[in-house]
Amino acid sequence: MQGPFNRNHRRKPMAEINVVPFIDVMLVLLVIFMITAPMLTQGVQVDLPQVSSEPIEALEDNEPILISVDREGNYHLSLGDESSEVTLDEMAQRVMAILQRRPGAPVMLRGDRNVPYGEIVVLMSTLQRSGVANVGLISEPPQDGG
Repeated sequence: MQGPFNRNHRRKPMAEINVVPFIDVMLVLLVIFMITAPMLTQGVQVDLPQVSSEPIEALEDNEPILISVDREGNYHLSLGDESSEVTLDEMAQRVMAILQRRPGAPVMLRGDRNVPYGEIVVLMSTLQRSGVANVGLISEPPQDGG
């Protein structure tokens, strides 16, 4: 009896690797990452003012110290992936400690457009007393492209 279930006939070992399960797993992971990536935005929701300006070029691989002021006037200090809400005095102490470890680290300020100008001036004065020589202000380009 000839057929696929012949017991006397030995099958040759298959030298090919089945990659279909691997592709299935990779596609599932791709979908998961595409769904979760927009949820991983870090920082504080800040409505930045819109002005046209040239972007600042990164001089070094130094990660910037990011200070955000939200709509309610709360301060948030971010360094890399770490972000925490701080008071003005805590922020001054932390920035001073970071600058002692990493002198020359750029300091960037994100202020909500609805925060009173006086609060930004107080923040910048506090940063100056903490040893920050230059502060970069973050804004968004205008909607109309001009």
